[in-house]
Amino acid sequence: MYQLDFDHPIHIHFIGIGGISMSGLAEILIDKGFTVSGSDTKASSLTELLSKKGARIYYGQKAENLNSDIDLVVYTSAIHPDNPEYAAMKKRKIPSLTRAELLGQLMKNYEIPIAISGTHGKTTTTSMVSEILLEAGCDPTLSIGGILKTIDGNIRIGHGKCFVTEACEYTNSFLSFFPKIGLILNVEEDHLDFFKDIHDILHSFHRFAALLPEDGSLIINGEIPEIQTILDGIACRVITFGMDSSHDYHPEQICYNETGCARFQLVRKDGPKENISLGVPGEHNIYNALAAIALADLLSIDFPSVQKALSHFRGTDRRFEYKGTLNGTVIIDDYAHHPTEITATLNAAQNYPHKTLWCVFQPHTFTRTKAFMKEFAAALSLSDKVVLADIYPARETDDLGISSRTLQKELEALGKSCYYFPSFEEIEKFLLKSCAPGDLLITMGAGDIVNIGEALLKG
Repeated sequence: MYQLDFDHPIHIHFIGIGGISMSGLAEILIDKGFTVSGSDTKASSLTELLSKKGARIYYGQKAENLNSDIDLVVYTSAIHPDNPEYAAMKKRKIPSLTRAELLGQLMKNYEIPIAISGTHGKTTTTSMVSEILLEAGCDPTLSIGGILKTIDGNIRIGHGKCFVTEACEYTNSFLSFFPKIGLILNVEEDHLDFFKDIHDILHSFHRFAALLPEDGSLIINGEIPEIQTILDGIACRVITFGMDSSHDYHPEQICYNETGCARFQLVRKDGPKENISLGVPGEHNIYNALAAIALADLLSIDFPSVQKALSHFRGTDRRFEYKGTLNGTVIIDDYAHHPTEITATLNAAQNYPHKTLWCVFQPHTFTRTKAFMKEFAAALSLSDKVVLADIYPARETDDLGISSRTLQKELEALGKSCYYFPSFEEIEKFLLKSCAPGDLLITMGAGDIVNIGEALLKG
């Protein structure tokens, strides 16, 4: 594998530089004196920011974008061998790294690299941790998979000891990392276009945990089924969190305010009890907060900073994000695209004031939709009314013989009112005539479903 020397900057080209993670890495390298270029399909706020910082951005991916002075090419798992820039890189034998390999090498430059993993909750927990470190004055470097309003972006370049990043299991990318502290929030079946089954996924998380050095620490959800598969042979310190007293961190006296945000008493197995108030809704965020608190304790952060940061944190973009109110209907957007995430979001919405709860859902990828068809139907049935958009294919081309109409039939079999429209324009027209004052409308999915709520609010 190509090894970067961060003391001797070179010219690095990113294929797909506009991605949330790729753009962040590019920004860090620019700050370290590297020459950066990259390509993407279209302009965005992220590519425009990089351009202002000195990166050379190409729109459209062509072989001629790879100038003769490029020393290294970085690409993601979404790039296929027939990509013209990737093919040119191979033909010219330009050294390359995957996004994960670059991120892993970057982590080695920090005294306390922290990797936050799990099937769900990575972006929210990374953001919670970021808010705590910022509140405590730790001056961290942050790489977040979403836009955090506090830093007005997804990346922050600091000069402290801590480097914080999300660690995604898809294609085993997190196995290229070098963390000192690792978090595992939860482990469930997902990304079954890559993993064989839950046992394959558990094995990958075991390999991730095994990356931690003996003097490192693993903070893990103690309620993960078959957790011992992950922990077997792990040499580092292990800290658990969960809902009962068998764990190192657990909550008591949980209650919710008028917008579904939890208040609870934090109980440490070997320490004082503390009161916590969250600024984000849902029980799932109690778990996320417990993980963030355990990390803060590990870093010896003063607890008033933790309390303040968690109470002020209002989430990242597309995580139960308030978009606006139209004719008395509150519009929320959420990134949930797995049945567990949908269940968590819709349960959180039950504690949010509303008359009728509308969920406008865009399934994400054919493989995930087919694998969890019945689970999606059960999760979506927690809303009063469901509106389905077409499946967002992302990286996939084979529809596997299914569509959103297949999911509609599953929901109707459960007795749920479910509507399907093939275009966003038709969905918007239906919602305008159907939603009433006092209703709560959630646009949900990992694709471009957010555009529906934004279009409604723009009128």
